[in-house]
Amino acid sequence: MNTLKKLSILVLITAFLGCKNDTPSNGKLNVVTTTTMITDLVENIGGDHVNVKGLMGSGVDPHLYKASEGDVTKLVDATIIFYNGLHLEGKLVEVFEKMGSSTKTPIALGEALDKNTLIGSDYFASNYDPHVWFDIDYFKQFASKVTQVLSEKDPKNAENYKTNEAAYGAKLEALQAKVKGIIETLPKEKRILVTAHDAFNYFGKAFDFEVVGLQGLSTATEAGVQDVQNLSAFIIEKEIKAIFVESSVPKRTIEALQAAVKSKGHEVTIGGTLYSDALGDAGTVEGTYIGMFEYNVNTIVNALK
Repeated sequence: MNTLKKLSILVLITAFLGCKNDTPSNGKLNVVTTTTMITDLVENIGGDHVNVKGLMGSGVDPHLYKASEGDVTKLVDATIIFYNGLHLEGKLVEVFEKMGSSTKTPIALGEALDKNTLIGSDYFASNYDPHVWFDIDYFKQFASKVTQVLSEKDPKNAENYKTNEAAYGAKLEALQAKVKGIIETLPKEKRILVTAHDAFNYFGKAFDFEVVGLQGLSTATEAGVQDVQNLSAFIIEKEIKAIFVESSVPKRTIEALQAAVKSKGHEVTIGGTLYSDALGDAGTVEGTYIGMFEYNVNTIVNALK
């Protein structure tokens, strides 16, 4: 985001905050969310008692997302803003900090997690891998934090939020059991996941996969020729059958990797497209967190068998 545009957005927010109250419309809390995963979560916990507006849609890369003038009304109308944090939405942080100086409540869900359990990185600004939703246990903690915040802002419906959390938590438990059963059909020596960028490290830690991303933790970093050559050699050495495109990352990087492997006299297939930083289209099974997770696991296991 260029400096002039960023300043204009912050000025607009400041101006609106001076004349806008955040009384919930129709008796419902106005909630703004960033990623599609968080939008789906808040809709499940909030139910009929919240108006949820997500800033990002399917296929949107949160690492590179820039607030637009069109986002200002959503943010100003919000009583609560839920975002991932851990520098996932790097270009939005200053906007959220501005909202936090008003009566708004920006909540970075990642800050509720025990930092000692997170995966660190020497190459990313936050020093933590922000893709925590790929550990279902962390997503349960997100659910608890959302429930707590909604209950504090809207105490008359607190019991309903807690009931919804319990119901959604049971679905997450069932998801964990189901995907674990699917993964167990894949021999451990074949559990090597090669993707466009390092979005799946928590998935690998939770389900015993070796995970290798062509780009780093943020898609703002570019993969170089040497990265492609090194990873192609790794694929050949490990006899990896398939590599994967990500829905929010241009497929050309993985196609370049496939071509590099082929140039060395070997073949590797593109096993499918995984949802990493965003869910699928709204209204589809993959447009929900649970549906996305199950789809990804089936795609990975079927391609690597």
